[in-house]
Amino acid sequence: MRAIPGAARAYILVTALCAAACAQPALRDAGSTPWLAAGLLAALYALCELPARCRVLGRSLNGSVPVAAGSFFPVLLAAALLLPPAAAALVAVPGALLGRIEQRPRSARRIWRAAQLALATWAAARAQMVFGGPVALGGGGYGLTVPDFPYVLLPAGAAALAFCLVVTALDGSILVVAERMDPRTAWRGLLASSLAPHAAHGLAGLMMAVLWRSPYGPLSALLVLLPMYISCWVFAQYHRERAAHQATIRALVQAVDIKDTYTRGHSERVGHASVLIAREMGMERERIEVLRFAGILHDVGKLGVPTRVLRKDGPLTPEERRVIELHPEYGHEMVRGIAFLGEARGAILHHHERLDGSGYPYGLAGDRIPEFARVVAVADAFDAMTSTRSYRRGRPVATAVAELERCAGTQFDPAMVRALVRALDRHGWRTAVTADEETAPSAPASPSTPSGPASPPAPGPRGNVPSARTTEPGAAAGAYRTAGPRTTDTRAPGGVSRGGRR
Repeated sequence: MRAIPGAARAYILVTALCAAACAQPALRDAGSTPWLAAGLLAALYALCELPARCRVLGRSLNGSVPVAAGSFFPVLLAAALLLPPAAAALVAVPGALLGRIEQRPRSARRIWRAAQLALATWAAARAQMVFGGPVALGGGGYGLTVPDFPYVLLPAGAAALAFCLVVTALDGSILVVAERMDPRTAWRGLLASSLAPHAAHGLAGLMMAVLWRSPYGPLSALLVLLPMYISCWVFAQYHRERAAHQATIRALVQAVDIKDTYTRGHSERVGHASVLIAREMGMERERIEVLRFAGILHDVGKLGVPTRVLRKDGPLTPEERRVIELHPEYGHEMVRGIAFLGEARGAILHHHERLDGSGYPYGLAGDRIPEFARVVAVADAFDAMTSTRSYRRGRPVATAVAELERCAGTQFDPAMVRALVRALDRHGWRTAVTADEETAPSAPASPSTPSGPASPPAPGPRGNVPSARTTEPGAAAGAYRTAGPRTTDTRAPGGVSRGGRR
């Protein structure tokens, strides 16, 4: 208890006392309490929670047992439909006390969990009684001996809703008390994200209760848990795989940011801008997620470019430019074996192609360029123009948009440019410093675009002097035309601009 603030300890104690008060009638009128049914349900819930603490099942299988909170709520909701409120509250206690707790102090967290679930189950049992749940389930009265479908769905739905409301209310309140979190932040989205799962648990609990009351008896109710257990396992596996994907991508991006400090943070913003474009174009959710990966990993091939070239202070030589222009092929080779990236691999390889065919590495033109690559090209160019780096100041959003529109049809896909403009009008854009924040000039922090031309750039921390391509108004198209030797910009001091580092 020492790691929990005093106010939180008092709140847990009050919650536990309230739970005890709710369960007290079952102990006071022990003769009228259906102890057999309550004991069977409590033992079933406890057995469902035990595998998480089992060394063999919970650890040797790499945590593949579905032990997430809520996996076995149908047992508690079945108890709420079958038992009086006080007895139903007791069903949650043994399983909650035996369940797996990751964080310390475990004893206080177990008490909190038991009290929370006892109160939620008690509230669910009360709610279903208000709507005639015992009668609708065939428990006697009005001549009913079998469940009254579809009316029985009403008390079952009320029970699930009451359970959900109590759980989310207590979850948010403990965050406010223990973490000193703002109440609006603590409760934001909790109820909305919990309604659907608890509705599914309510239906499963109703099926358990119906089978429990059927001629086949309590053992038949166990059949409901098997598909629930399997679905929870599949769901847990999906989230575990998704977390592994995210960790892989995060590691690759961090490696790029460490190696190319000039563009730190650029990858995440390109991923965000790519998602904005995709949503405006009405892409499916699954494709949007893969496109986000493409935007984040578009420059992963820079890991194959010598660090001295990426961090060179002065203008790049033609040979160094050609080395940098190999990064799409390096990146494609690196991610070729990562199956979950799907279409993202093509975007990594072709995001420097141009609509007029003068891009690289293969000089594709028009619709031959993959759709994801055309999206990432626009997002990449936009962020490169608007973000402030150590060697030059970022352009205003309006200037970058005007440059994208000027180059639409030759360098960029006009449909992608229009989608980005619509997204910016709706959501705005926050520019950012991508390297050496303390030495770079400040970028506009507001999504709104300041009027007038961009301020002249300041020298970088080691005397970096940006080329004319990255500072002249109207020169942004050249800054992102990186198609081999034929794109050498005669306006840039030293023959080649820093734009090729993008």
